[in-house]
Amino acid sequence: MAIVKNDCVIDNEWVTLDDESPIPESDANILVSLARFKAERDSLIARNGGLGVLLVPGDAPEDLADDINRFSLIAVKFPAYTDGRGYSYGRVLRERYGYQGEMRAVGDVLRDQILYMHRCGFDAYELADDGDIALAKVRAALGDMTVYYQPTGDGRVTAGSLRDRRRAALDSSAS
Repeated sequence: MAIVKNDCVIDNEWVTLDDESPIPESDANILVSLARFKAERDSLIARNGGLGVLLVPGDAPEDLADDINRFSLIAVKFPAYTDGRGYSYGRVLRERYGYQGEMRAVGDVLRDQILYMHRCGFDAYELADDGDIALAKVRAALGDMTVYYQPTGDGRVTAGSLRDRRRAALDSSAS
């Protein structure tokens, strides 16, 4: 598995804990399920290490709203390429709750989805490929399109607004 973020392959500095594993006493960065976070919230946020949460389909990202700034990482599981709930989770976390930390797509992350994940707020991708291949896939995917029809919270100009600007410029030069 390779993790690509900021145009680099990065080391995974996170320990993923299942709901029964003991919490490390060290300052390790830990990734826990939403259910475990909700059950052990106070003890988890009292730790010195980084705290991350893993959202899976069926979880409610709204449950993180009050603690959104406590997470260094929010990982969203894409169990199959046909399950698009993770895209909605990304947009909700970034656009509605203003999450600024790392948002990582994990699971069945395919090259054809990376651009759309990026548009929904993901900035890190865990791919099954080795580092060089994973990095090449992410770079290629993010360069696929330069103009978009759908607006998102990433601030990119849409095709419609480009047309409106061109029309306004033509109108003002004709006057």
